[in-house]
Amino acid sequence: MQLIKQYFSLTERQEQQFAALDVLYPEWNEKINLISRKDIDNLEEHHLLHSLAIAKCITFRSGTHILDVGTGGGFPGIPLAILFPECQFTLIDSIGKKVRVAEDIAVRIGLTNVVCKHERVEDEKEQFDFIVSRAVMPLSDLVKLVRKNVHHQMKNALPNGLIVLKGGNLDSEIHSFRNIAETTDISTFFPGEWFNEKRVIYLPL
Repeated sequence: MQLIKQYFSLTERQEQQFAALDVLYPEWNEKINLISRKDIDNLEEHHLLHSLAIAKCITFRSGTHILDVGTGGGFPGIPLAILFPECQFTLIDSIGKKVRVAEDIAVRIGLTNVVCKHERVEDEKEQFDFIVSRAVMPLSDLVKLVRKNVHHQMKNALPNGLIVLKGGNLDSEIHSFRNIAETTDISTFFPGEWFNEKRVIYLPL
């Protein structure tokens, strides 16, 4: 976990939890195709550090509730839950076997601030401070689905809303949100060719 330690100050427990992911994800990947075979060797940079780009844009305050939509095997929810142990994370996905992976990993590394649910976002009724997601669907579609899940009582420096990880040319996707969207290049936090054209998009809702 040397890359993560370059950019974040970790407790011993957090170091152990991140190190465990380096074993558990390849182990699960042999059973379920969570990450492409070619990409599993880049787990730390392409998946863990990428997820933590959100933490470079906001430091969630204690007691913040976050919903991870389309979490897959736990991204970005599990890395963020390790980094913010005083916050509560709900991870949902419509594919049951991926949810089971995220749940197993959370239990095995001792995350007590994570709940994993097999469901579609349309069926999630609770409200949260922030919604996070990693390239699940077009931004306008996601906003329509999650607006109901953002409550209005603020406890963080940023107003409650949606924070997504996206890549490529996003001009058309964020056009209708151009007056409120804040877009940050991840390469400003983490140098390296892989992070070129990858961004964090924040939308207050």
